Amino acid sequence: MVTGLEPQTAIAVSPVKTAAEMDAFVDLPWRIYAGDKNWVPPLKNEFRRLLDPARHPFWLHGRRELFLARRGNQVVGRIAAIVDDNYNRFHEERMGIWGFFECLDDPQAAAALFAAAENWCRAEGMTFIRGPLNPSTNYEIGLLLEGFEYPPTIMMTYNPRYYLDLVSGCGYVKEKDLLAFLINWQSNVATRVSKLAARIKRNNHITIRKAERKKFDRELSIVKKLYDSSLMRNWGFVPMTDAEIEDMGKLVAKIGDEDLVFFVNYNDEPVGLCIILPDVNRLLMRLNGKLGLWGILKALWYRKEVTGIRGVMFGFLPEYQKIGLPLVAFDYVNEVLRRKNYQYFELGWNLEDNEPINQFDREVGGTEYKKYRIYRKPL
Repeated sequence: MVTGLEPQTAIAVSPVKTAAEMDAFVDLPWRIYAGDKNWVPPLKNEFRRLLDPARHPFWLHGRRELFLARRGNQVVGRIAAIVDDNYNRFHEERMGIWGFFECLDDPQAAAALFAAAENWCRAEGMTFIRGPLNPSTNYEIGLLLEGFEYPPTIMMTYNPRYYLDLVSGCGYVKEKDLLAFLINWQSNVATRVSKLAARIKRNNHITIRKAERKKFDRELSIVKKLYDSSLMRNWGFVPMTDAEIEDMGKLVAKIGDEDLVFFVNYNDEPVGLCIILPDVNRLLMRLNGKLGLWGILKALWYRKEVTGIRGVMFGFLPEYQKIGLPLVAFDYVNEVLRRKNYQYFELGWNLEDNEPINQFDREVGGTEYKKYRIYRKPL
């Protein structure tokens, strides 16, 4: 367990203003997670870009303040206070956000950081604060609650167990839990899914179409339509802007498996979307936050260690959700799993109370193995 300086040293919290302070904000996790075999170091340049209002499209509709907590001259914690104007317009709410929280096991430092974030959101006119969102529900969210024995998959969070006490000790209460399911390929389940999918596909109006890299701009417009239409009824949903979809598309094009980004068509019209990414976190562990030439060579060398996948988007237009199309999509994924020798498949995150989706994941062989929590507090 990592701790701060002597408790009699006063805590000071201040906004990040200088390049050196931004370096401290970015670098703090390397101290907190030192020796933790499950932690996945983010690529520092990508993390900086995500936080940069001049470079990342989220900040065209969002704003933020970053804070550092110090005991004496030592940085012991960090937090971001965020307002997402798109979310607040869409839901007609005044929600503040806390995110990118990292802290030593220091309740005083945590309390000071949350107070700073709450005061900033309050000054922006917000009436409640929710988190962790890094920086919205379209990105990494939630505090890991169960499943600490497993490393995170791509675009999922990870944190020390003591964070739960730090957050609840600052007056935050559960708003929503999120679930992740793990599938280790099982022939008996896959066979049953295949038989059901074959029965559904007797209607020859159903086809699978892989996204075309050469026409990716056109494909992204279809992605946005399906993403918005299939998920807008979900808790916490906020539409992604065209710029955010394009930014996400660059990531998919960079690391995606061309067989696992596809549409489900009905009468030749796309009515379902699946974006499933290789779990490159094993590679990120080796890169330790840096890419560069050596990092690229290392990534190429250890590419064979990418043995799993994670479902990032899995949505169907509401009017087509009850005719078995998810089973057709899942049967196709099973075929890719067998052919490419992927060993595991993570499904999630799922809302804890979205029972139709959770039950579907169980029926196709998924086992609930992680739980995450979103917290809320009035301002």
